[in-house]
Amino acid sequence: MIRHALGHVISCKEASRLLSQAEDSDLSWFRAWQLRLHLTACDACTRFSRHLRFMREALSRYRL
Repeated sequence: MIRHALGHVISCKEASRLLSQAEDSDLSWFRAWQLRLHLTACDACTRFSRHLRFMREALSRYRL
């Protein structure tokens, strides 16, 4: 878990859920802010975010 200055905490599990959710719809400003703070401190979730982006772009190229 990443703790930040304002005491808001999200786990890597929650961050990955938010990353997936953001693929389908917009996050609220607060959830997007929490996710962004988490990603600034967590290399693993940042890599996961990049992998999701890569997969989305690759799939969009190969749609029929």
